[in-house]
Amino acid sequence: MAADPLPSHFELFDLPPSFRVDTGLLELRYRELQRKLHPDRFVNAGDRERLLSVHQAAQINEAYRTLKDPLLRGRYLLELAGYAFDDEHHTTRDAAFLMEQMELREALSGVRGEDDAFGVLGGIMDRIRADLSALESQLGDQLAAGDSDAHAAAADTLVKMQFFRKLQDEAVELEVSLEDEMA
Repeated sequence: MAADPLPSHFELFDLPPSFRVDTGLLELRYRELQRKLHPDRFVNAGDRERLLSVHQAAQINEAYRTLKDPLLRGRYLLELAGYAFDDEHHTTRDAAFLMEQMELREALSGVRGEDDAFGVLGGIMDRIRADLSALESQLGDQLAAGDSDAHAAAADTLVKMQFFRKLQDEAVELEVSLEDEMA
């Protein structure tokens, strides 16, 4: 007898499978599930119940982490649609985008030499946030279209989001480094 298939992350939280997720509702249902199924509630239960609780808590945490993060949520939706996203083979050939990435990296590397390093860095971080937000909106539209061309476009958008996420992480690291130097 085959085991029941695991519910999708959306089914687990009783949410429609969509890129546009009500994060408040996601948070509420996450807390409800955690209260109901957290392993601490099964301390006095049998071995099987405790093991099942640990497994369910891990599944809930993974589903929450995936649905909360737009990048992970987009990848997951492509996976649910049967689109194979492969980090090694998905790249972007968008020359304008790649040029923008190079310019932003140069700007980040020059922040330390600026008189108002924090102001310049803040401007760069604002630009990164705005570009990421625009890409998230674009990704939502592409995933809503649901056809194979839209899935390919969504994969390209995810690659671009990964570039910006990495830049965002580097900007935050630079900010922390600058703050440490000031202390």
